[in-house]
This record gives sequence, C-alpha cells and structure tokens, in this order.
Amino acid sequence: MSDFSPVTPVALQIRKIIFEKFNDVDTKFTNDEIFEILKENNDVNPTWIVDDVESFFNEICDSGLTRNIAQNFTTIWLKLFDSIEKLHCNSCNNDIYLGKSEDRICPNPSCNSSI
Repeated sequence: MSDFSPVTPVALQIRKIIFEKFNDVDTKFTNDEIFEILKENNDVNPTWIVDDVESFFNEICDSGLTRNIAQNFTTIWLKLFDSIEKLHCNSCNNDIYLGKSEDRICPNPSCNSSI
C-alpha cells in the first residue's frame, strides 16, 4: 500500500458525488460509476480498484443514506432513501452531505461531531 493520503476524505468525496450526480430517490446508481468519478477527480490512491472502496459503500448503506438494491460480483446498485442536503461542519471545516433522515453526525471519519 502506498503512502497516498487524500486531500478530502474518501467518505466525503463519495457523498459529494452522490449529492451532485444522483440526488434523486428514484435514480439508481452503482459503486462502479462513483468509483470512476473518484478516479477522475485524482484524490484517491491511484493503485486502488473498486474493491478497495467497498467499505465506504457499506458505510453509506449502514448509515441509512442509501440501500443496496442489487449486486453482481463487485458491482453494487444503490438508491437513496431520502434526498441529500449540503451542510457545513464547523468542527472539521468541511462541507458535508447528509440524507434528510440520517443522524446529524459529521460523516468525516476523523471528526464525527454533531451537526
């Protein structure tokens, strides 16, 4: 594993992509689509493959932001439970993106402050 450290935590990057591109409860999207956008943004470890970000997708399902509606090998199809809101965390000074029914806790793994 390399010493790569993203400028923005990957969990926040994924939530921002979903907010900007898939913020509709009727829209289906995949982890592969999001991973391609992550790679284009050049703020993930360049040696990663989609399997390396699986834990981030499990986290957004566990948090209540998305639900897994289908899976085929490494591809996971997802849908939002609720639309996403853009908020700002004063503790870590990051813009964050939370589903309307999610707990108001910063999804930044190094913060987790109440919003």
